Amino acid sequence: MPGTEDHAPAHESGDHAPAHESGDHAPAHESGDHAPAHDGQDQAPARASHGPVRFGPPAPDPGLPVLPELAAVLAAASGRTRLEPPGGGPRLREAARGYWDRRGLHGAPGGIAAAPGAPPLLLALIGAYGGDLLMPRPCPAAWMPQARLLGRPAYHVPTPAECGGVPDPYALLETVRRVRAEGGRPKLLLLSVVDDPTATVAPPELVHEACEAAVGEGLHIISDETWRDTVHRPRDTVLLSPAEMCPDDVTVIADLSGALTPPAWPVAVARFPDTARAAVRHARTLDILTALGALVATPVAHAAAHALGEPEPVRERIRRAAELHAEVAAAAHRAVLGSGALARPPQAGRHLYADLDPLRSRLAGVGVTDSMELEEYLTDRLGAPAPGGHRFGDELGALRVRLGTGPLLGATPRQRTESLTAAEPLELAHVARALDRFAAVFGGLR
Repeated sequence: MPGTEDHAPAHESGDHAPAHESGDHAPAHESGDHAPAHDGQDQAPARASHGPVRFGPPAPDPGLPVLPELAAVLAAASGRTRLEPPGGGPRLREAARGYWDRRGLHGAPGGIAAAPGAPPLLLALIGAYGGDLLMPRPCPAAWMPQARLLGRPAYHVPTPAECGGVPDPYALLETVRRVRAEGGRPKLLLLSVVDDPTATVAPPELVHEACEAAVGEGLHIISDETWRDTVHRPRDTVLLSPAEMCPDDVTVIADLSGALTPPAWPVAVARFPDTARAAVRHARTLDILTALGALVATPVAHAAAHALGEPEPVRERIRRAAELHAEVAAAAHRAVLGSGALARPPQAGRHLYADLDPLRSRLAGVGVTDSMELEEYLTDRLGAPAPGGHRFGDELGALRVRLGTGPLLGATPRQRTESLTAAEPLELAHVARALDRFAAVFGGLR
């Protein structure tokens, strides 16, 4: 299963050099589970399309048309010429406050910051909080580039077998101990209770133990909750935000493209704790966003505020999209398991994370021996992005891959709309054909 082999030692070549390679805080320990994190960008020496950050994998494609109501709001605001202020205007910040308030995370609009997408927002947060980073292995592909750009040491921590997104509490404590022994300054833990890439939801008891360990060691937690509204079976899933149990020690971020807005309209929001210390970090975050010119486009801000208010059409779209991706992901999961590969059952999002190590000998016969080659092989045969596990912090030699469900919903807006509105989407001809092609690719590896 993905996540069960995280205790294998890291490669000890130069590919695993620290993210921060100079200065007093460069990590000394460069092998084993506590090696500095990397994002696979240094591992592709020959073909530029494999490695540089600018060619990193996009978030999983929703595969659905824009909600007409949101398009109308964006169009109505298209004539506005005044820029949104750094961190977002009052309307957007109040909408974000209300969104989190309905989820039990209470606060004031002054504790909200918005940016044009999660990467600049996370960059600003890391810059504002300082120190070394810890994050689970695997982790979202967008996390490591921010740390590397700032020259911050970052360390991966293994996750438990049952889920991704949240580090094993005991491994976390051991990593903190080792980093400090080597002169590091661990200050931030990034985690995602509803995870990309593994499409799992961390159980509340694990979240509680990991957060308790982190706060006990003086770490501030950044909880990426981009995918919380994409849970496939919300009535059967208990989702605990770290901010519910550690309100003074958790900053929550969410990229609205997870469930609320199209990826082409970049906007992400952060919710800071209601403390004096957090107010200082909030101000620093706004300073960095200002210096970057990272301002949300005004028409997008209006559409985002409308979506965050969750009127009935938005709620219905969220519900229908989650149900659709749940059915298609389950079918894709069955196809993957049928080939002899492994994957945790997808619980959220629009993707699944597969481990093809049981098929290693078969793949070696077609020239696939690592996740970079696996990415190229499956992307070519599936006709859709299939980023390898090295993009998410997994070892290059591990044959892991993230598989999106969006491309299985149809090739045209009409087909995708049919998929969204069908009572039995798997019985639609275009969905059935796409799943058959998907299953054939994996069936050929048996």
